[in-house]
Amino acid sequence: MEFESQFGQAQRQKYDCLLFDLDDTLYPVSAGLAAGVLKNIKDYMVEKLGIDTANIPELCNLLYKNYGTTMAGIRAIGYDFDYDEYHSYVHGRLPYENLKPDPVLRTLLLSLPIRKIIFTNADKIHAAKTLNKLGLEGCFEGIICFETLNPVHKTVVSDDEDDIEFVGGSTASSSSSSSTSSITREDIFDIIGHFSRTNSTSELPKTPIVCKPSEDAIEKALKIANINPQRTLFFEDSVRNIQSGKRVGLHTVLVGTSHRCKGADYALESMHNIKEAIPDLWETDKKVPEATYNSGKVVVETSVTA
Repeated sequence: MEFESQFGQAQRQKYDCLLFDLDDTLYPVSAGLAAGVLKNIKDYMVEKLGIDTANIPELCNLLYKNYGTTMAGIRAIGYDFDYDEYHSYVHGRLPYENLKPDPVLRTLLLSLPIRKIIFTNADKIHAAKTLNKLGLEGCFEGIICFETLNPVHKTVVSDDEDDIEFVGGSTASSSSSSSTSSITREDIFDIIGHFSRTNSTSELPKTPIVCKPSEDAIEKALKIANINPQRTLFFEDSVRNIQSGKRVGLHTVLVGTSHRCKGADYALESMHNIKEAIPDLWETDKKVPEATYNSGKVVVETSVTA
C-alpha cells in the first residue's frame, strides 16, 4: 500500500495550535493599558453603578480574586448593566497611542505555519483595535473574546452551548436593555460583609459571565475553535489563567517573566524571545500520526476574522 507507506512517514508539527492571550501578553505591561483599565473600571462602578468610592478598592480586590474579572464579580453580586456600554466605558478611554507596531513579533508569528488564535476576556472592538495598533492584523485565524463566550446578555447562570459561536458568525448582541435604576440595596450581595464575618455560612453567588480563569470558559473556547489541548500551546501573562489552562490539558507559556510558575511549561520575558525559548515550534515532530479514515461526513471548519 504505497499511500499508507507515505502516510506513515509523514511528519507534522509538534503543536497544532497556538492560543494567545492579548493584553500584557502580545505587548508589555509597561504600555500602561492595564492601569488604565483598572482606573476606568473603578470610575464606572462609582459613576454608573452608584457604588461608594470608599468601598471600591476592597470590593475590586474581592471581586477579581473570587470571580476572575471585576466585571464578572459585579454581575454575580447583583448589578445588571449593559455589557457593550461597560466595555465602551472601560476600553474607550485607554492610551492606545502607547501601542506601537511590532514588526519583529509580526515576522515571528507569520513564520509559524501553525494555527494561531487570540483568546481574550476583552470585547471584540478592543481586541481588533489592539491588534491594529500592534500591526498584527492577519497574523491570527480568529479571536475568541467576550462576545464569543457571552453572545447574549444572561441574567442567570447557563450552560447552553447553543448560544456560543465564533466572533463574526453571529448577529446576537451581548447588550442588555436593563437599567440599574431598578436595583435596590437589598438586591446586592454584600461580599465585603461576607468575608468580614468569620463564621459566614452563605455561599458566594455565581456569575452568568463566562471568562478566564474559569476552566469551563477555557474548555468552551477549545470546543468552539475545535482545539486539541494536548497539542496546543497557551500563551498568557496571568498565573491563574496558566494554571487553569494546565488543568484542562493545555501546554502553557507564561509571558512577562523568565521564571516559570507552577503550571507553566515555559516562561518568556517577552514574545520576542519565543524562537530562542521554544525552537520546537519551528521543527517537525517525527512521531508517526495515527491513520484516520473518512467516515463519509464532511468536516467543516468554522472561519473567524481577526
